Amino acid sequence: MHEIILAPNAASLSQSMRDIGYSLETAIADLIDNSISAGAKTIRICFEGTHTSQACLAVIDDGSGMTEDEALEAMRPGSRNPRLKRDADDLGRFGLGLKTASFSQCKSLTVISRKHTATFATQWDLDLIAERNEWIVRVLSLEEIKALPFIDQLGTHGTCVLWQKMDRLLEDTSQAINQADIYIKLDLVERHLALIYHRYLSGEYKKPKISILVRGHQIEPFDPFCVSNRATQLLPEEIVRIDGHEVKIQPFILPHHSKLSKSEYDYYRDRNDFVSNQGAYIYRSGRLMSWGDWFRLVPKTEATKLARIRIDFPNALDEYWTIDIKKSRAQPPPQVREKLKRIADRIASQSRRVHTGRGERLFSQQQHPLWIRSVDRSGIRYSVNRNHPLLLALADNVQTDLWNALNNIFSVIESALPIEAIYADYSNTPQQFDEVPEISEEALWDAVVNISELFRVAGDLDKNYFASVILTLPPFSQHKETVQRLIEGLE
Repeated sequence: MHEIILAPNAASLSQSMRDIGYSLETAIADLIDNSISAGAKTIRICFEGTHTSQACLAVIDDGSGMTEDEALEAMRPGSRNPRLKRDADDLGRFGLGLKTASFSQCKSLTVISRKHTATFATQWDLDLIAERNEWIVRVLSLEEIKALPFIDQLGTHGTCVLWQKMDRLLEDTSQAINQADIYIKLDLVERHLALIYHRYLSGEYKKPKISILVRGHQIEPFDPFCVSNRATQLLPEEIVRIDGHEVKIQPFILPHHSKLSKSEYDYYRDRNDFVSNQGAYIYRSGRLMSWGDWFRLVPKTEATKLARIRIDFPNALDEYWTIDIKKSRAQPPPQVREKLKRIADRIASQSRRVHTGRGERLFSQQQHPLWIRSVDRSGIRYSVNRNHPLLLALADNVQTDLWNALNNIFSVIESALPIEAIYADYSNTPQQFDEVPEISEEALWDAVVNISELFRVAGDLDKNYFASVILTLPPFSQHKETVQRLIEGLE
């Protein structure tokens, strides 16, 4: 037996590193991880270019910066052993993120870093690597550094990661850049970062809080747990210990949409689909890794959409969670899954009760329900309550044959109830079901007069009984004060 050193083909491997699966937002997040690990307090994302061939993007921070040796080592593919112990606040792992994230979006990666008043810049150019088939990194001169885009925004210390030759920014690399397309892409970046780093942006995880700006616009944190709303339920936290490290599991039940203001609802609806994003939210050192998954522990349904579980684990347990290079996937280890299954079952039941409890109250708390919910072996059915005072009064005022015909019509209406359409609409826009329709006082008066005629006995009307019946029914229940006044005006 003999040994041979078989180095990877530089041109082939560098191209393969481009296709690990980053999107623009996940690639930028990988760069921000490095900025946070370097102690940055302010991180700026800058973009310029009117044509794809000249487009460039930079992530600039005010972190500790790097010396020339440190900058060169940071550019090395696989610069760190993922098994080595790291600082608790280090968001890196493989020593690949800077390179793979950058190559996924551009062909030229330049890192400019300033530390102790000295400035260094190193550059990978995939065209040069492909041409020479060697891992050639360029060290730029001071004159070349001064000519780089955004260099004037680098402070007395910190790092600027510059992307040029952004051949994957748009599908057509030969066209002028439509600024509207850039706004859409950067809006997605902003929304992604607002969620991924919301605990850093708010100062919840670590103080002082950090600031991230996209083209000068400061990102506001997006809290997926609606903690600021008093109707959010925080259940008791549980802890699992693995190799002397703590994994914290914090369950939440989000408020029913009726407990959110219109602005709150619109905000959360616009940024976070409740049904698809229910489940576990996994944080590694305060940074959100993955979310919207129950790991097949409980089914994802409309009834459980308000259930969330926040899981915190330290980077010392990375191997247990099978973190991928993009840091967008994390699978809980068996010790956590066992505890998570019990918690998930419990909070999923509580999330269901938020919905079923409201539905039950609609029937149990109404003195005169117009609809009856029936459950038996054949399934769940909704039927018109033939004993509702309104229908009994109608039956007293029509002939038997007509009443029998109306009963048949009610049965047809019950059979044709569009349950699936109602479910789809309620799942997507539940607040629109709560909106009070506009109706004029004149129309209310006509309806009150017409219906009151059914309740007259020997020409007399019991106004209190009449009010108790119709004030439980829309649209009268939605305009109670006006309807009460109109009833008092009846003769």
